[in-house]
Amino acid sequence: MLQQPAFGRRLRKLRQARGLSQTALAGEGMSTGYLSRLESGARQPTERAVAYLAGRLGLEAADFEEPAGGSLAHALTLAATTGSDAAIETLREALAAEGHETPVLRWQALWHLARQRRVQGDHTGEREYLEELVRLGDQVGLTALRVRGLTRYARCLRSLGEITDARDAATTAHRLAQEDELEADDRAAVLLALVSVEAEAGRMPDARAHADELVALVAGRSDAVWAEAMWTAAAVLVRQGDHATAQARLEEALEKFDSAEDLVLWLRLRTAMGRLHLQKRPPDPEAAERCATQAESALAFVGTPGLRQELTALKADLAFLTARYDDARVLLGELAQAQPMMTYRDRMRLDILRHQLRIRSGDDSGVQGLRALAEQAQADANIDLAADIWRILAESLVESTGERGTAASGA
Repeated sequence: MLQQPAFGRRLRKLRQARGLSQTALAGEGMSTGYLSRLESGARQPTERAVAYLAGRLGLEAADFEEPAGGSLAHALTLAATTGSDAAIETLREALAAEGHETPVLRWQALWHLARQRRVQGDHTGEREYLEELVRLGDQVGLTALRVRGLTRYARCLRSLGEITDARDAATTAHRLAQEDELEADDRAAVLLALVSVEAEAGRMPDARAHADELVALVAGRSDAVWAEAMWTAAAVLVRQGDHATAQARLEEALEKFDSAEDLVLWLRLRTAMGRLHLQKRPPDPEAAERCATQAESALAFVGTPGLRQELTALKADLAFLTARYDDARVLLGELAQAQPMMTYRDRMRLDILRHQLRIRSGDDSGVQGLRALAEQAQADANIDLAADIWRILAESLVESTGERGTAASGA
């Protein structure tokens, strides 16, 4: 049964969240004085009164119960200090129930909830929170909050493969950060997002210029922002074919960045280095294997589904490169059985590998599959990825033709 004074507090919050006065809520079926006494806790609510008020507010009677975590401010404090799954769930429930809280407080709650989705690799769920967060940032009018929301939104859209919208969000954030002369960390975060989406959109001169700006901005540091900047700059260099300089950037990050500061980033840096060793010419599978082994040792401490899938994908690419095709198929099979918690680009990479394996086995459907992926990447404005797929298709055809020719001459 609903008890006072909790019922009164809850009733007042729900009324205020809808912008209703006591007179408007009371209507013709209840006196304003009686409603006032209910809100103050002076009167115990009857079932009839609760049913009437629930109908007026468009709620169920159970909605008058206080959220398990109490106020949104209390739930936000728990989430920020513990970060546990239970605290995050309490925060989600409090946010859904407390529509009247200040926009800044709601912005903070949405930021934590979006971050939790991102860590889990749930970019679709992250996007839902970030869309509301961006709207709230516009309402609040604080440039720093607007920039942070747009930056995170741009990175999320990039993960989902929506490159055009991601570039628009990152460009807007970059402009706002420059106009308001925000602090270095905010400007660096914006550049991290902007460089990535420009590179994937095939705008390499812009990406390289902004990558150089980013590296200069974080010079002299060795924290997580600096390490991610080195990684991002290396990714641009890889796309430009400068694998040696890219490797030097990543090696510097691996050497100077302390895993105690951010073990997830430490792990992902090693995965990135492993992939670089597979991409350079000639590839270095032994070095890639060492990176994979180092990353796997950290999974015991930060083994989210998304990170596990990233590492499994790296192992599958490594198996393919070293002609262990059956191993590659097994690893791809493991990934196919799990709910995907990877970025758009990483999911496309898995599809590329599946089609490469089909071509290797003499199945011509792999050729059509790679062509369809390249066309899809072009349609998604991911020009860099599309170019990669066309290159892989050409190389696969050359190798396949060569092998068939050798087999024919041997016969």
